[in-house]
Amino acid sequence: MEGLAVNPGFWSGRRVLITGHTGFKGSWLSAWLEMLGAKLCGYSLAPPTVPNLFTLLNLSERMISVDGDIGDLQRLQKTMQEFQPEIVLHLAAQSLVRYSYSNPVETYATNVLGTVNLLEAVRQTTSISSVIIVTSDKCYRNREWLWGYRENDELGGHDPYSSSKACAEMVASAYRDSFFQKKSGGHTVAIASVRAGNVIGGGDWADDRLVPDLLRAFTNGQQADIRNPDATRPWQHVLEPLSGYLLLAELIGDRPDLAGAWNFGPGSRDVRPVSWIVRRLASLWDGESGWSTDKRNHPHEAYALSLDCSKAHTLLGWSPRLDIDCALEMTVDWFKAYMAEKPVPEITRAQIEQFQEMGAG
Repeated sequence: MEGLAVNPGFWSGRRVLITGHTGFKGSWLSAWLEMLGAKLCGYSLAPPTVPNLFTLLNLSERMISVDGDIGDLQRLQKTMQEFQPEIVLHLAAQSLVRYSYSNPVETYATNVLGTVNLLEAVRQTTSISSVIIVTSDKCYRNREWLWGYRENDELGGHDPYSSSKACAEMVASAYRDSFFQKKSGGHTVAIASVRAGNVIGGGDWADDRLVPDLLRAFTNGQQADIRNPDATRPWQHVLEPLSGYLLLAELIGDRPDLAGAWNFGPGSRDVRPVSWIVRRLASLWDGESGWSTDKRNHPHEAYALSLDCSKAHTLLGWSPRLDIDCALEMTVDWFKAYMAEKPVPEITRAQIEQFQEMGAG
């Protein structure tokens, strides 16, 4: 299904600040915006893994990259004041469910107070016209429904990660209503929060994520241990939600009615059980790799989760372009090219260009 394409003319020369630019999604986003001609400043901790996509893309040579903690309000404010961005994309987060069980204080500090710090810094920077705050599909109070959650469904969370993302949503809403509307007396900024599905793609080496864990096992000739093979998730290639974030950022500055929450997830056919993803990925990788169910006790994770993206389809003209088969093929192609020692910037640029062409019709 073709969606409305990102407009290169909008981004050329645009001053954009990205928090969390050294992470998996942040690196893909930075690479795409750099290709579009944006002037970029990133604010983030050091890359979280070795190897990592940010370093392999040599992005520090093509953008301002500030090593900073989202918890350091003074440094974040200084960075914004010096760079004077027009658009802010907030991706800095503690993004792992299982990690949040063992590190709940860090999770809440990063995801909740980090969002507060981000919006406080925005309040002091008059150059900014729009802010996109990335939360998660897990911000909804999960009722294990078979249908997708809509943006006006109840927020909540069983685990610290999911709960922290629901809190971040409430922070964004409160700041939008209190400080960034004409009636508040401050400068007007359009603020949106965005909720994506389970993203996959080349260059992700994080622990406790299904596809990186599988590919590590397959590469090492090991059998993969799967915690919840029957759990369903909304799987999508990383470029899918990023296209939604960029499209929304293009439109929201002139359309304050678009402020609020947005889902950017896959079509209903791509809400698949973990076991299906494992089998399909093994088939694409070498056709021989195996897996087994890890029967040890693990912290609670939701069984069923999907998103209803009717709002984005109807009001933005956004639609996903890749089905899950294509998303998995692109992921495997990326990693196989990397293992064959092809230049990572070349691999990544080619996939971004391929994705853009899919939406050009």
